[in-house]
Amino acid sequence: MALIHNLGFPRIGKRRELKFAIEAYWEGKLSQQALLAKGYEIRKENWALQAHSGIELLPVGDFAWYDHVLNTALMLDVIPKRHRQETKDVDIDTLFRIGRGRAPSGCACTASEMTKWFNTNYHYIVPELEEHQRFSNAWTELFEHVREAQAQGYQVKPVLLGPVTFLYLAKCANTEFDKLKHLDAILVTYQSVLSKLTEQGVEWVQIDEPILALELSEEYRQALKNSFNALSEVNIKLLLATYFDSVSAYFEDIRSYPVQGVHFDLVNSDVDANELHALIREDQVLSLGVINGRNVWRADLEEVYEQVAEVARKRGDNLWIAPSCSLLHSPVDLDQEETLSEDIKSWLAFAKQKGQELALLKEALLSEDKTALKAYSSPVKARATSNAVNNVDVQARVAALTVDDGRRLSPFEQRIVKQKMHLRLPLLPTTTIGSFPQTLAIRQARRDLKAGRLDESEYRIQMEAEIRYVVEEQEALDIDVLVHGEAERNDMVEYFGEQLDGFAFTQFGWVQSYGSRCVKPPIIWGDVSRPNPMTIGWTTYAQSLTAKKMKGMLTGPVTILFWSFVRDDLDKATIAKQIGLAIRDEVLDLEKAGIDIIQIDEPAFREGMPLKRKQWSHYLDWAAYAFRVSASGVKDQTQIHTHMCYAEFNDIIEAIADMDADVITIETSRSNMELLSAFESFDYPNDIGPGVYDIHSPNIPEVEWIKSLMNKAAQKIPVERLWVNPDCGLKTRAWHETREALRNMVSAAEGIARGASVLSLVSKAQKGIV
Repeated sequence: MALIHNLGFPRIGKRRELKFAIEAYWEGKLSQQALLAKGYEIRKENWALQAHSGIELLPVGDFAWYDHVLNTALMLDVIPKRHRQETKDVDIDTLFRIGRGRAPSGCACTASEMTKWFNTNYHYIVPELEEHQRFSNAWTELFEHVREAQAQGYQVKPVLLGPVTFLYLAKCANTEFDKLKHLDAILVTYQSVLSKLTEQGVEWVQIDEPILALELSEEYRQALKNSFNALSEVNIKLLLATYFDSVSAYFEDIRSYPVQGVHFDLVNSDVDANELHALIREDQVLSLGVINGRNVWRADLEEVYEQVAEVARKRGDNLWIAPSCSLLHSPVDLDQEETLSEDIKSWLAFAKQKGQELALLKEALLSEDKTALKAYSSPVKARATSNAVNNVDVQARVAALTVDDGRRLSPFEQRIVKQKMHLRLPLLPTTTIGSFPQTLAIRQARRDLKAGRLDESEYRIQMEAEIRYVVEEQEALDIDVLVHGEAERNDMVEYFGEQLDGFAFTQFGWVQSYGSRCVKPPIIWGDVSRPNPMTIGWTTYAQSLTAKKMKGMLTGPVTILFWSFVRDDLDKATIAKQIGLAIRDEVLDLEKAGIDIIQIDEPAFREGMPLKRKQWSHYLDWAAYAFRVSASGVKDQTQIHTHMCYAEFNDIIEAIADMDADVITIETSRSNMELLSAFESFDYPNDIGPGVYDIHSPNIPEVEWIKSLMNKAAQKIPVERLWVNPDCGLKTRAWHETREALRNMVSAAEGIARGASVLSLVSKAQKGIV
């Protein structure tokens, strides 16, 4: 009874081995053969880790060189023409050309668009569908991975992104059309894939359809029914996997699907296990996601046992237990951590430990003896009553917040007049999003500081030298609003978390964000406050080096919240307000120190939204309020910026306006300025900096290309309200790329500004103003 399976495992390796191998391959330091061998080693270790922790049915196909949606696109031969090399088969370089616009075998072209995977901090490459798209099984790596796992003696369950979710996530490449028109053709390819897996001796295949967690149109509901009807024609067992939210609205649909099993996310569900037992036929497998796959907290296994014990007795072999979703969103192994306090470590479970939790639970379900569960869960109960977790001063400050604490002194129309008089910036001012290249020297200095090989004073000398270099480079490029480059920051969230109370940090708690980009989220375990200023010294030092305006750089409360592993014993709105107050203290100190422009980044604002529209209003209210708490309290002439990236804005544009930032910078280059339509149709009132080139690609944007994007932007937004900037920070780029790209950006901005100024004078003369 109660077979243990897993929906997916972290693919980056215990110590980011995949990241380093991929980047070495991109740089020409590692051969393709060596890269493929490293991937094999990582897969082999991942399967062994899972098997040893207690997973009995292992996922295969969850490994990806860039992301699993891109894998699916290649599997279906959905490859943009600009990335295809007609004389070559689809291979790993095809994948890299799509994901980053470049591969060692050639093609410097625009990468495909990237956006968030549902409400997570994982990004996927958006498939580009042509209206007359043809499909075939072009990418056969899945079958190779199945053979590998079988050869090592494992019972495997291939994982496929469902065809309907794939279509839902894709975009129309040129003209708009009904994407579902492609479903029948795609299903033929999926049937071919399933048939090949059958030939390999596979018994079960997991079909992920996470769109069931959304609010679907009748067309998509019917598409799901048609899809499973077609897939069931192949003689293989299908496990429908749903996750991230409740799917109770579609229970009747799910009951009708001709599948042999269904996985439900019990962690994020509004129903209990007994209701799901009644829904799923007794001859079907009921898979319950009982362990949180998206957070790091140790499970209260006593509580989980009570949730599922009755169903386990009733269903016997047809009950499976698993994490709620793929463990892609979890670090690999807690056993590597040597610096966490014993108390905090006892509260945590990473991917390997989550398998061990399931094994403990299964043993208790078989024996009906909860003794081991009680011992395992005791730290969870101790955490709930820990005095260290609660700070009465912070709680009182949050309780005292009022509407006025989230409101600027004057409306934007009045503030912007004062800001223009005070800041005296040119038409189309240029700036960057904040970070500049993190060179090997910078990273080595940070490692030496942590290892004790470098003292604080020497570290400061080195970082000030880096800041001075960044300032000089920006002045040489004639950028209008400068930044200090963030040389001292390891990560835009981790850096602040290290200086805030209530946060803990790991050594190897890495998770994948996109491609080879990994982040190490802080762990919010207690009430949050700011004991000391965090950025004042670095920012004021940078300002002392230049007569130009220096922009203070902070991360906003919503992003710090959602890019951390957040405590699960307090509602997110309250935690966001705590962080908002801490950032507010920093904003006010920056203003006192003479910093007139302050950017509070909120790239996670969109991804934090609930998946169900009926819950959006509540979230957007408290998220916008938390941001305004962090930004309010300053004078009118102090200009507040924010930055957002890789998100659809159309459906939340009113909430973005409600944030009331003076300037918002957004990603628009990969979408070819398509995202600006939201700001045009809504008549967004404040200033906007649409990103004019893609920093995630090493390709250098040409002046004329940037001009074309800016001209598109000027057709949607009045030119006097436009800023010019890259679409994100420059941390991951090399200096030679950065310098050349910014030089072209400034040149393009100056050229368009001159033309716009002439047109403006002509217009004023015609009106008799001059």
